[in-house]
Amino acid sequence: MTVRPATAADLSRIDHIFRTSFCDTFAHLYDPADLEAFLGTLTREAWEAEFARDDYAFAVGGGEPVLGYAKLGPNKLPHVADEGTIELKQFYLLKEAHGTGLAGELMAWVLEEAARRGAARIALSVFTENHRAQAFYRRYGFGDQGPVTFMVGNHPDEDRVWMREL
Repeated sequence: MTVRPATAADLSRIDHIFRTSFCDTFAHLYDPADLEAFLGTLTREAWEAEFARDDYAFAVGGGEPVLGYAKLGPNKLPHVADEGTIELKQFYLLKEAHGTGLAGELMAWVLEEAARRGAARIALSVFTENHRAQAFYRRYGFGDQGPVTFMVGNHPDEDRVWMREL
């Protein structure tokens, strides 16, 4: 599995991966109106605006077609010091990429890119019931730092902030 920095041409595929993976995993938890409101905030213009910022970084992986992506950006999470912290904003793979090694390759890029950007630590949030993701992050040295609310439309989810030093 190959991982590379994303280009602007990858944004529509990134959007597809996000929507497909998020809905496959979580759609059953939400009222359709809440899910639609949440997904509606992720417009083409929103993806392009983040991609254009120097404090964000995107990578895609899996070859052709792209099967997963990761997005780093400025930390907005509680329970970790802001200074020196970069946030893993999104880390999504399509189901057909599970078990291929792509997740590990993307995580290697995440950790290398965070260090290259001078981060001292990396933080992320994960849904309390997403045990598969928690096990994955635990393997890479992330530890639970405390609760955070993640809004999907008007529905508050209980997530946990996870962090590791670099």
